[in-house]
Amino acid sequence: MAMPTTEFQAVPRPRTGLLLAAAAAGGAVALALGVYGRVHEPTGGTITTFGFPSVLAMKAWLATAAFVLVAAQLVSALAMWGQLPGLRRTPAWMAPVHRWSGTAAFVLTLPVAYHCLWALGFQDTGSRQLAHSLFGTAFYGAFTTKLLALRIASLPGWALPVIGGLLVTLLTAAWFTSALWFFDTFGSGL
Repeated sequence: MAMPTTEFQAVPRPRTGLLLAAAAAGGAVALALGVYGRVHEPTGGTITTFGFPSVLAMKAWLATAAFVLVAAQLVSALAMWGQLPGLRRTPAWMAPVHRWSGTAAFVLTLPVAYHCLWALGFQDTGSRQLAHSLFGTAFYGAFTTKLLALRIASLPGWALPVIGGLLVTLLTAAWFTSALWFFDTFGSGL
């Protein structure tokens, strides 16, 4: 007489060790950028302005475009996680919008960050400059963490929303301590 067999489906365990490794890599990126910005002798030079009247105007407007795209990231993430009020079903185009708005936002930040690190360095001459330097370097660390976390199978369910929320928060804080300050101080710069 054969005994009945019961098949058990293995429930994947969250890979918190890999998540911690991704966070450590992101922390290392943020630290490396901060150390580079601190020990590098700032050139005070300019880079291309991409048609803007000044480097500061270019940085403020590119950062603002990235800030708007990050707002799109937040809305699309809320939709994909079923947390957007009034949306019962996530449209198929939402995931590509989320992915490409994030990619575009990141690309827009690159000339801004390059100029900040190369020409200005890690600034601690005032509370606004110090906060901006910390937020900016932390943003790239969090971005590294998110890219690595996206490749981890069985990621804890809370991880991506927390990392994504951290990215939105850090870029928003960097924008408030730079582009918003620029617009308040100099107007549109155009």
